[in-house]
Amino acid sequence: MTQLVTGLFLAFFLAQLAVESGLALANLRHVARAGDAVPPPLAGRLDPDTARRSRAYTLARGRFGLAQAAWGTAVTLALLFSGVLPALDAWLAGRGLGGAHRFAAFLAALAAATALLDLPFSLYSTFALEQRFGFNRATPALWLKDRLKGLLLAAALGLPLLYATYGFFALTGRAWWLWLFAFLAAVQIALVWLYPTLIAPLFNRFAPLPEGPLRARLEEMARQAGFATRGLYVMDASRRSGHSNAYFTGFFRPRIVLFDTLVAQMTVDETAAVLAHEIGHYQARHVHRRLALGLGVQLASLAALAWLVRWPPLFQAFGFAAPSLEAAVALASLGGGAFTFFLAPLSSFVSRRHEYEADRRSVALARAPAALASALVKLNRENLSNLHPHPWYSAWHYSHPTLLERLAALEALPAPAQERAGA
Repeated sequence: MTQLVTGLFLAFFLAQLAVESGLALANLRHVARAGDAVPPPLAGRLDPDTARRSRAYTLARGRFGLAQAAWGTAVTLALLFSGVLPALDAWLAGRGLGGAHRFAAFLAALAAATALLDLPFSLYSTFALEQRFGFNRATPALWLKDRLKGLLLAAALGLPLLYATYGFFALTGRAWWLWLFAFLAAVQIALVWLYPTLIAPLFNRFAPLPEGPLRARLEEMARQAGFATRGLYVMDASRRSGHSNAYFTGFFRPRIVLFDTLVAQMTVDETAAVLAHEIGHYQARHVHRRLALGLGVQLASLAALAWLVRWPPLFQAFGFAAPSLEAAVALASLGGGAFTFFLAPLSSFVSRRHEYEADRRSVALARAPAALASALVKLNRENLSNLHPHPWYSAWHYSHPTLLERLAALEALPAPAQERAGA
């Protein structure tokens, strides 16, 4: 049975590796063959130099991603088959740790080890790759400060959650995973509520959007849409990166956050169109649907974990002397993706449909279809997004339609809708 478990895992793991590596290589070849030409629909909207830099950035990030994926594959296989995980569990037991203490120490050590092994890639990505293309603005001191804050935050939140997880496992019987699910769902909802006021300010500064034409335009648009907010804020994203974006956080009265880079790059109408897109997501309940879907996936994952923790062949296949919750969580986190990776294109498909719907709602709400199109082109230009993604790669990985797909969808809107939007 242990050989069957090992063989089954390797079959799925290698299938994932083959599919994802194949798609990444196909995308790189597709981009390389496209050259520096501006796609015809973008002629006059995008200059040749931006197209050249976009291609170079896409190729550099793609090659970096392949190297990082190869390293991650090697680390995963080494952790699973070298015997280091059973040895760590036995070492902790030999030091007198048991129960919740051993569970928390084992998983904390595993998380620390994997983060440490990924550290060189994080450094290279920030101070070599992003620096080369003019995006990085973080100093080494700020980068280190962010990492230390993240470590302390992970410990402050993660360790109590680990102890709580073991408590539900040990004290609530065979239905422990249902109790744990209810607890984790409550924690996630609480964190979404607390994030903008307690967590996000640990890393960035947030200032109310100043009075002026932009604030007046956004507040009026939100009022007309019946969209209640907890305020409009500008985040100092430019301290770390030249990338631009905007986001909402919260369920019922979300806080609207605009990157300062976005405010600097966009016109009033373009910023309004971007915000209207986000409002469209809320009006269509996309955020709530994604939360419900995420909770459903979490429930299914906990049910699978509850079954696996009682299945000795799994632990024998990877060298553990006996089943344990810490071993089951470690094995599921390291190897579980091999059994679910094929769901990625379905998730991407649903997400892209949501983006199309939010674009349509943006046109109806902001009444500026040309501004939305120009905002999308600017976002693509300023972020050097891929102008020539391989169709299979984008179908598998992209949560948003490509720029050309979104522009074509906007142009295909019925004429009456275009006229109402421009009124």
